[in-house]
Amino acid sequence: MDFEHSDRVKDYLERVDAFITTEIAPLEEAARLTMFDRDPADRWIISPELEGLKEKARAAGLWNLFLPDPEYGAGLSNVEYAVLAERMGHSFLAPEVFNCNAPDTGNMEVLHMFGSDEQKDRWLKPLLAGEVRSAFCMTEPGVASSDATNMEATATIEGDEIVLNGTKWWSTGVGHPNCEVLIYMALTDPTAHRYAQHSMVLVPIDTPGVKVERMLTTMGFWDEPGGHGEVSFTDVRVPTSAFIGGPGRAFEIAQARLGPGRIHHCMRLIGLAEMALELACKRASERVAFGKPIANLGGNRERIADARIKIDQARLLVLNAAWLIDTRGLAGALSAVSQIKVAAPNMAQEVIDMAMQIHGGGGLSNDFPLAAAWTNARVLRLADGPDEVHRGVIARIELRKYKPEESKA
Repeated sequence: MDFEHSDRVKDYLERVDAFITTEIAPLEEAARLTMFDRDPADRWIISPELEGLKEKARAAGLWNLFLPDPEYGAGLSNVEYAVLAERMGHSFLAPEVFNCNAPDTGNMEVLHMFGSDEQKDRWLKPLLAGEVRSAFCMTEPGVASSDATNMEATATIEGDEIVLNGTKWWSTGVGHPNCEVLIYMALTDPTAHRYAQHSMVLVPIDTPGVKVERMLTTMGFWDEPGGHGEVSFTDVRVPTSAFIGGPGRAFEIAQARLGPGRIHHCMRLIGLAEMALELACKRASERVAFGKPIANLGGNRERIADARIKIDQARLLVLNAAWLIDTRGLAGALSAVSQIKVAAPNMAQEVIDMAMQIHGGGGLSNDFPLAAAWTNARVLRLADGPDEVHRGVIARIELRKYKPEESKA
């Protein structure tokens, strides 16, 4: 693969970088410092300043950069967008400002690839315009959701309606005031093939029977204004036209959704790790202890060097996975995608932890973005599949190479 950026990507990167530096960074600093001082009732209020930045970003052509279809997005390949995702990862607000934030990106990809014309008109277009937000309801509190076939929630066909019953949690985005639609994944036909039993259904959040039971903290952070919620579905009725792609296609859709999405997550994590390393180097150079800069104490030079090695290794691994998706499709990139999903969050967590240590007590506080960054990296060792599941996928693909030919079928 060629690591040289095209002129188009260089232009996007320069403009994204300038926008983050001049427009987003000043707002982000103020938002972080007031995060824990807000009245709880104000957590779920949209920031007019943030909405203003979105308007500026859209006017500047820095909008929906993640979609490879030029009709809807920037028309960039996974490798090309990966570079921009890394730069966005330096900032907690940048992905949303550019309308490139999860879970909306994944939900838009699902609608783009599998949605009907009616679904695209009703939901994809306003999501692309940033007029509404969405959530993805898959994980359940009562079962081990690392095995998605464990789902207890149901989506039962009754005549021309789908009846939904179940409870989901860690549904990111349901706290946002503009969240208007949920993608609900549940069991439809328990007699079908194991990976054809489940369906994805579009559910307007104001449908009778849908209730956000509570919002959840992540290691003490609310992640407002989107947040993560527990949502109950009690005899919720929607028309059968709400099936995405038809009944029984949830696993197929999920795989298509999660491939590029994992590239996005992992490249943002690399940006997050770069931010942490930058802070660590500055702190280690400026602070003095025992008569020396902190960089010259306790093996910190080696730790900084190791961080640089780990970040660069992870970046190459992710770019390779992105290239494989672009050139061979998801089927040809399964092991690579699982590899980055293990490697990138673990790398980021280690680098950020090192930066926190160099910052001492300050690294644990809200005075620096490190505690929130560490939490984000830790979360992504579970989100979109835990490390253990991805390691299992990698091992299965690796071991298959050594099976006798007759047993590979």
